[in-house]
Amino acid sequence: MRPTRPLLAHAATALAELLTFSRPADQALSAYFRAHRNLGQQDRAFIAETVFAVLRRKRSLEAAAGSAAPHALAVAALIRVFGLSGRALEESDAALATRVKSAQGEILAEAVQADLPDWLWLRLAAEYSAAEAMAIARGLLNPAPLDLRVNLAKLSRQEALDRLELEASPTPHSPAGIRLKGKPQINRHALFLDGSLEVQDEGSQLLAYLLAPRRGEMVADFCAGAGGKTLALSMLMHGAGRIYAMDVSEKRLRELAPRAARAGISNVHPIVLSGEGDIRAKRLSGKLDRVLVDAPCSGFGTLRRNPDLKWRHAEGAVAELAAKQARILKAAAKLLKPGGRLVYATCSILAEENEAVADRFAADHPDFQALSCTQLLATQRVDLDTGERLRLWPHRHGTDGFFAAAFVRGAGKRNSLSTTGG
Repeated sequence: MRPTRPLLAHAATALAELLTFSRPADQALSAYFRAHRNLGQQDRAFIAETVFAVLRRKRSLEAAAGSAAPHALAVAALIRVFGLSGRALEESDAALATRVKSAQGEILAEAVQADLPDWLWLRLAAEYSAAEAMAIARGLLNPAPLDLRVNLAKLSRQEALDRLELEASPTPHSPAGIRLKGKPQINRHALFLDGSLEVQDEGSQLLAYLLAPRRGEMVADFCAGAGGKTLALSMLMHGAGRIYAMDVSEKRLRELAPRAARAGISNVHPIVLSGEGDIRAKRLSGKLDRVLVDAPCSGFGTLRRNPDLKWRHAEGAVAELAAKQARILKAAAKLLKPGGRLVYATCSILAEENEAVADRFAADHPDFQALSCTQLLATQRVDLDTGERLRLWPHRHGTDGFFAAAFVRGAGKRNSLSTTGG
């Protein structure tokens, strides 16, 4: 690959827009491509890979380039991340290429090595050992694989693998998961178009198995978003029963309808919430069998896909999110009947959004008892032991970073597993 001067200029210009962090990186890049429709598919792929490499490794690339200028960062990424030689670049970048290569052995501060803001590095190093914090950070630097969820109501995972005709393998933990090699345009594949497949990280799939809804039950996906987990829950219910897909974003919930239609699902009922105390949600108080709360969070567990999040979120935002998560969890818990199961989850890696929220909920709600996530998954034939609470990491499990805690309402202690079902 020998990037032309105009193509490198496009990458630097797009990167300059993304580095303002005025909106999510994928939205900013899509807007750039819409404004430059003359760019071909390969050109767009080059630009996207270059700018996202910079977002992942911004601090170490700044150190290598000795500059925060978008062009310098793009060149540094091409050399340090993609292995281009100086000869593959324009002559005008020769001095910059030499600078980047000569910086290879420099000793950097730990936060710079981890490519994290100082505050986030200090948080991780305080919650874990420095070595483990570095392993976590480095696990979040690599691009995420493309995971799919097979709609087991339509076909088996093996049938999907046979019909995909792509390089793919079963995911190690989710019974419905497939991991693709590379990033093919799966949204044009016949199995995607007929609802047999959905794009969903394996960690996200496991949340549905943790809630484990059964046929005929009444279930809520309290922060449903665009409905990926809602569809997974419906699959486990074999389309029987009722799922309330709740979210404060009407725009995101609108994306659920065509996805449900494609999957042949008719037991999903969207509810746009006005807030945690929405009157329509209150009418369901004490009536539901299972509630999933995949709460709004910092998203730091998804940095492989959304590396801009670590630069867009300030430290103060985490405390605000944790307070919001506590309110949402309290409101969602009211929907459950005695014996009902509650699962609280985030895609964060910070204890303030995870263990601290779950611990506070448990202390404030003595009528809810903790359940072992390891045991709950075992009843679903998922062999994964991360302790009482689910903790998933890219460097250990190959998934996004996820946390989950499970509770049962007023049905005794942990031996209540048998009464709440699998």
